[in-house]
Amino acid sequence: MSSAYNSNKIGPGNDNVQQVDDGGSIGCCGYILYVLSILMIAITFPFSLCLCIKVVQEYERAVIFRLGRLVSGGAKGPGLFFIIPCMDSYTKVDLRTVSFDVPPQEVLTRDSVTVAVDAVVYYRVQNATMSITNVEDANRSTRLLAATTLRNVLGTKNLSEILSERENISHLMQSSLDEATDPWGVKVERVEVKDVRLPVQLQRAMAAEAEAAREARAKVIAAEGEQKASRALKEAADVLTESPAALQLRYLQTLNTISAEKNSTIIFPLPLDLLQGFMGKGARL
Repeated sequence: MSSAYNSNKIGPGNDNVQQVDDGGSIGCCGYILYVLSILMIAITFPFSLCLCIKVVQEYERAVIFRLGRLVSGGAKGPGLFFIIPCMDSYTKVDLRTVSFDVPPQEVLTRDSVTVAVDAVVYYRVQNATMSITNVEDANRSTRLLAATTLRNVLGTKNLSEILSERENISHLMQSSLDEATDPWGVKVERVEVKDVRLPVQLQRAMAAEAEAAREARAKVIAAEGEQKASRALKEAADVLTESPAALQLRYLQTLNTISAEKNSTIIFPLPLDLLQGFMGKGARL
């Protein structure tokens, strides 16, 4: 018997799948039980309504079986629906998005490095009928498949790819899981790699390698700075050699800088001409 309270909205809970109708397929014993159930409902009316009328929430759907056969029309709900006691049994299916943590998986990467990786998966049931009839436990099966898929995907990646391409790995896992869970009526919405834990020895080796690389770059930068400074000093010396007045001005600027500081330095300025005389004697010797 179809429910008079069944919603006609088209959504993830109203499965557009042709199911086996209960009419003409329940057999002779089924018809007898059907007639007896209707008589019992009529005799105990209105108290029988407490057993016949059921309610499911907006985010739930009810998959009804009549004498072991799936009732036509797909999942019922949301709202009120009608069942026949002693003949019908139903299962509620939650359509809300569910998230779970994939336990840390010990993975051997393609470059023979052992890492522990965990992830989080978001999924929801989009076809209530298929999630009941095609798989024993859709939630548990999805969790187990997520752990297996995580190991399979990471086993084809190098350590550098796992550390730098998390987004691509997440998209690849999401597409693989979604394709595998589609016959179960489950939609995998999102997969995120949470953490990649490396062995302690490997962490120390990578830290030593990074420190050596930084020291090498620091030495190269210091050498380049010394080279540029020497070139600048050579150009300044050439300019001062060409103009003796520039050397005198530089000499006065140096004296001004020293005298500006609050110290006990005593300065005896000497003319450059006098110093050039001594410099000329030293050159002749």
